[in-house]
Amino acid sequence: MMSDFLLPDLGEGLTEATIVAWHVNVGDEVTRNQALAEVETAKALVELPSPRAGRITALHAEEGQTLDVGSPLVGFAEVGAAPEPGAGGNAADGSVADEPAGESATDGSADGSAVDGAVTSGSVAEDPASVPVGVGASVDGSDEAAGAAEPAARPQRQQVLVGYGPVLPGTGRPRRRPRAFVTTPYVRPTGATGERPTPRAMPPVRRRARDLGVDLRSVHGSGPGGRILRADVEARAQGLSGAEPRAGASAGSHTIPVTGLRKQTAQAMSASAFTAPHASVHVTIDVTDTLELLGRGTREGGRTSFLASVCRAILPAAARTPAANARYDAEAGEIEIFDQVRLGIAVATDRGLLVATLPEIDADGHQAPSGPALTAAVAETAQKARDGALTPAEVTGSTLTVTNVGVFGVDGGTPILNPGQSTILAIGALRRQPWEQRDEIALRTVVTLTLSFDHRVLDGAEASAFLTDIAETLADPATLLVR
Repeated sequence: MMSDFLLPDLGEGLTEATIVAWHVNVGDEVTRNQALAEVETAKALVELPSPRAGRITALHAEEGQTLDVGSPLVGFAEVGAAPEPGAGGNAADGSVADEPAGESATDGSADGSAVDGAVTSGSVAEDPASVPVGVGASVDGSDEAAGAAEPAARPQRQQVLVGYGPVLPGTGRPRRRPRAFVTTPYVRPTGATGERPTPRAMPPVRRRARDLGVDLRSVHGSGPGGRILRADVEARAQGLSGAEPRAGASAGSHTIPVTGLRKQTAQAMSASAFTAPHASVHVTIDVTDTLELLGRGTREGGRTSFLASVCRAILPAAARTPAANARYDAEAGEIEIFDQVRLGIAVATDRGLLVATLPEIDADGHQAPSGPALTAAVAETAQKARDGALTPAEVTGSTLTVTNVGVFGVDGGTPILNPGQSTILAIGALRRQPWEQRDEIALRTVVTLTLSFDHRVLDGAEASAFLTDIAETLADPATLLVR
């Protein structure tokens, strides 16, 4: 019996996903929850587990291809069923090279060569950590004999979230299967079979290659064991810069596919820019005394970043100007005031720009986390965003956004609102420059803050009051300490 596994909805209304890397090949026998592929959504990288045990009969997409939710992803046949005539290779359209009927791609009948311990049949390396609990190995890593009867006491399988393995007994934590680079069979244009090494590259490098239009199969890896590094991809892209442009591209240019997060960001920013009437206000303040206070805290073991200080200053300001923490409901013709501030921070990643939601903090500011605690939370959240490790809940639900454009060396900018929010605050670079101080000119450190706001929710007076409230807190270290 044969059937197709359709690309599931990976959460939060996502409508598509891009295949980053296949972990299986046509002809492989897989177990339930075994990783089939690594896919990239607009919000995260996840490993897609198999919904059941079976034999892979077709891969319906190539690496780098984007599929809509509900599209066929993988073809399945019952375990032990003979492959369809011509099965045995690995092609996106399901065409495969001939293989003797009934021969399993995972029975160890390959020539025995391996790359980093991975067998050339295309199955994952048979080390204990790569086998799901209860399938082919015990928790302590002891192997079961081939063809042996099923053990009487078998760990109970359970449903798991996308991208996570089964929970290990006694730990409460899931085990994730380690990545293994394998050598896989493929179909040559002439139909003859042969062996080629799968390009060995981590997902961020694969994304960079797609952005630059580089075929990883043409790149020589300079990393350990021949792994392809980001520098290898960029060097290859420079070598191709004089090549003929792709069809539809202008002479002397190249195209970059807009997929995943970049596509989602483009759609969201277009919708925001052309539906919400944007306005902005700016203020430049002297933060010399505040930075000196933060520096003393660092020397005493309690480091607080300036970004964390801005986040702390926002909380009481939002409590005094509730419209700054709100959204405009065009369908209902209402303004929704959020009861709690959920701060989002804009993070630049290799995949594009995203807004990561910080852990929950008290809206009234009285129970705001300490500066060092918030600094650590910001750093951890930003790193998870760059690693593509945020959950859907961590990239949705924010009510007010902060973007630190100063890290790029610019004095300020006018940001576009995150859809569903009424304000976004941009922090410029900290600059040392002449400034009036107690009726004298002195070198002081100043910063420009820019607030973009939805003019349907706030008027100029409210937006200015919110911004100056934040500015006064940051300019006065005594006020910053008590808020």
